[in-house]
Amino acid sequence: MRGGKRAGFSALFGVWSGACLHVLNAALGLSAVLAASALAFSAVKWLGAVYLVWLGIQAPRASGDNGLINATGEEVPAARIYRQGILVSLLNPKVAIFFLAFLPQFVVEGAEPAWAQLMLHGGLIIAVAAFIEPPLVLLGGRLADALRRNAKIGRWLDRSLGALFVALGVRLALSSR
Repeated sequence: MRGGKRAGFSALFGVWSGACLHVLNAALGLSAVLAASALAFSAVKWLGAVYLVWLGIQAPRASGDNGLINATGEEVPAARIYRQGILVSLLNPKVAIFFLAFLPQFVVEGAEPAWAQLMLHGGLIIAVAAFIEPPLVLLGGRLADALRRNAKIGRWLDRSLGALFVALGVRLALSSR
C-alpha cells in the first residue's frame, strides 16, 4: 500500500518469479532434496523466518511519521520490491514442499519427459494466480488512495503489518515439516 499499484505489481511479479524458480526446482528434483534433507529444510526455514521478522521490524520504522499509506518520502525502487518478492517466495520452504507434493500427482506415466509436465503444471498454477492476484493489487491501491489522508490509520497499518510479518516469521520458525 505504501508504494501504490506500481509497488504492488513489482512485489507480485517478484513472488511469481520466486514461484517459477520453485517450479523449476521441482522439475529438476532440487525440491526433493529440500524435502528429504532435514538440514536443508531447516536452513531455508530459518532464513525465511529471520527475513520475515526483519521485514516485520522494518515495516513501522520505514515510514517514520507518515504511516504505511501516507508515505510521502523517497519511493522504494521497483527493482528492490521485486527482489523482496522473490526472497519472500524462495525463503518459504513450504512453497517448495507444496510444488514437490502437488505437481507430481499430475505427471502422466509414459508421457515423457516428466520435467516438462512438471513445468507445464507449475506454469498453470502461476497462470491461475494471474487471474486472482492482480485484482487484489488494484483493490489495495484503491484502498490506499481512499485512506491516504489519514496518518493515524497509516501508522496503525504499519504496526499491524509489522506484527503480522513477525508472527509469520515466528510461526515459520516453530513449524515442523
